[in-house]
Amino acid sequence: MANEDLSKLKIDKTADIYRPRKRRKFIYWALIIIMVLISGILYAHGVFTPTVEVEVTNVSRIYPSQTFTILNASGYVVAQRKAAVASKVTGRIVSLSVEEGNRVKKGEIIARLENEDVLASKKQAEANLNVARYNLEQVKAELDDAMLSFNRMKDLYKQGFVSKANYDAAEARYKKAIAAVEAAEASVKAGTAALKAAEVALEYTLIRAPFDAVVLTKNADIGDIVTPIGAAADAKAAVVTIADMGSLQVEVDVSESNIHQVRAGQPCEILLDALPESRFRGVVHMIVPTADRTKATVLVKVRFIDKDKSILPEMSAKVAFLSREIADDEYKPLTALKKETVITRNGRNFVFLVKENRAIETPVTVGEELGDMVKVLSGVKDGDRAVLKPLDKIKDGSKIKISER
Repeated sequence: MANEDLSKLKIDKTADIYRPRKRRKFIYWALIIIMVLISGILYAHGVFTPTVEVEVTNVSRIYPSQTFTILNASGYVVAQRKAAVASKVTGRIVSLSVEEGNRVKKGEIIARLENEDVLASKKQAEANLNVARYNLEQVKAELDDAMLSFNRMKDLYKQGFVSKANYDAAEARYKKAIAAVEAAEASVKAGTAALKAAEVALEYTLIRAPFDAVVLTKNADIGDIVTPIGAAADAKAAVVTIADMGSLQVEVDVSESNIHQVRAGQPCEILLDALPESRFRGVVHMIVPTADRTKATVLVKVRFIDKDKSILPEMSAKVAFLSREIADDEYKPLTALKKETVITRNGRNFVFLVKENRAIETPVTVGEELGDMVKVLSGVKDGDRAVLKPLDKIKDGSKIKISER
């Protein structure tokens, strides 16, 4: 019984060998399929495609005037009427009525110097003039009396009622009265001149604005001694510096080799670094008829057409010299890109935008051409980077390398 039971015990080798092989074969095929799928996904994403070197340009926000600009130059805003207002006499400031930024009118008093001595001289001159005028009135009265007396004496002398001596005495008195009047008139003129001199001296103690302007700097204060030349110790010359804001112009240096592209009356566009969002119309006012030999440049003055209170002297500026006037509809900025970036295929326009070293095909809607650029209506925005002159081998998702050229 024991042997019989043992004989029934057998190992099925077919089951042990066949089943694992079948299972392994299934795993192999599954791995192959997975690898094919992964390879397809990676290929679709350009992993196995070669990297293409490309040039890149930016989608930019431009003004239409940039497309017909023939020359650019840099310079500064300069007031053509500017003055360092000083005193004509030496004195101490007792009153200063302005400070930086104040607007002053022509003839307005900016500062006063101590003037007690000048006021005393003026009062003395006025008194002397009054004395001279009273003397003139007195001698005129004497002249009238002498003239009447002489005329009567002349009639009586003709009739023989008075002697020659009496006649001569009346004539002498009359001539003496005439001379006295002339002397008195001269005294009045001298007194008037003395008073005028005193008034001028008093005016010298009043520092006035020579023209309508804005105060740029205040160089002295109450208590300071000012002189015409500022040579004395602790003395100052200019009290304030003023500028006529209506005379502001931009002065730029233009290379001698490019000056032939500039002409008087040429339209310009002015951009100030301090006001980057504003663009101002301008016109060439003058080409200074001399060159700077050290810089090989010629100075050009550009006048503002558009006035703005924000424009200040010494601001840095850039001037674009234009080939024509700016039209009314060309003042607003627009989005544009290089024409070489746009591809037209099957009636649709698109560009390849650069995103994480990949070329991404992006549809765009374009408008009119602006020189070497084209207006973009939709699809991209300011600041995007696009492939310039894309090659046929670039596809959507292609790996790219930006050229360093």
